[in-house]
Amino acid sequence: MKDTAVGGGGGRGKKRRAEYAPEDEFPAPREATIGQQIAHIKNKTVRREKFKELKKEQKKKQRDARKRRKNDYEKAVEAGKEPVKRQIPRTIELVRERDVTTVAPEGDEEVDADEFQDEFSGHFNKLTPPKVLITTNQTHGKKVKQFILEMLRVFPIAIYYERRGYPLKKIVEYAKNENFTDIVVFNQNRKEVNAMLVIHLPEGPTALFRIRNLKLKKDIKYCGEPTTHKPELILNNFDTRLGHRLGRMFASLFHQSPQFRGRQAVTFHNLRDYVFFRHHRYVFEEKEKKDKTGRVFRKLKTRLQELGPRFTLKLISLQKGTFDSKFGEFEWTKKKDMKAKRRYFL
Repeated sequence: MKDTAVGGGGGRGKKRRAEYAPEDEFPAPREATIGQQIAHIKNKTVRREKFKELKKEQKKKQRDARKRRKNDYEKAVEAGKEPVKRQIPRTIELVRERDVTTVAPEGDEEVDADEFQDEFSGHFNKLTPPKVLITTNQTHGKKVKQFILEMLRVFPIAIYYERRGYPLKKIVEYAKNENFTDIVVFNQNRKEVNAMLVIHLPEGPTALFRIRNLKLKKDIKYCGEPTTHKPELILNNFDTRLGHRLGRMFASLFHQSPQFRGRQAVTFHNLRDYVFFRHHRYVFEEKEKKDKTGRVFRKLKTRLQELGPRFTLKLISLQKGTFDSKFGEFEWTKKKDMKAKRRYFL
């Protein structure tokens, strides 16, 4: 007799599962999600109410499970037994495929030799203090001007120049003659600030970033007012050769000696190839509290106050030398197939 097959196609489908492996090796089907459970309900109002009900039950189950795990952990510690290991969520960062160019935090002789003679060495050796020129694209509106006003508070050493129709190559030559170390160009299109071009002088490199999720001070709750103090700089997760180079480019926009009295910090946080920009002030507060006996004591607390603006950067290209749209040589450029590699980050 012929083997029976699953599906149509005249017996050309896959053979029955039992002929290849026992049923225990196949995972049990997952529980249906809330969306799948209510997908058959046509009435929108009834579906919304059912969603709220199921969501409430789901949160109650999760809360009870957390309490149960906490109690089991405390009982195991009291009994002197080894507690159950806490579950680690499976995130994209934990299954990330490391790039072969990942740089060690310290002790990489090849990287140290490259950095000793790269374009940013003068800044890190404190030979050339930063001097930043900020401008816009040819046609710009009110939003990019408001954004630049807030960025001038982030870069106390920056100077804004109106574009006035000058081509970018002439602006680069002017900035070199005036001893500027960097040019930052913000682009506005369809009433949205959508790009940032950073040109390091006098020899490059030039980086083009896409700007997303921009929020100005007026759109941020409880936003504070920045001062003119030089901020501290925090760079996170720039651990590949490309990331290291971008981190040094960002660092060259700020002074090497921040003024700690201002308690201001600028953060560039690299996560999944997106660079999140934040501007904060850390605030110290002393509050009075009472213990169980009624005794009053003072406790010092620290919190962060956002100063704005807030936005996300996505690298589009990194070009050798200063800006050259026709004959420029690119160190790195974004490719179409990069979206398919979800676990691979630069």
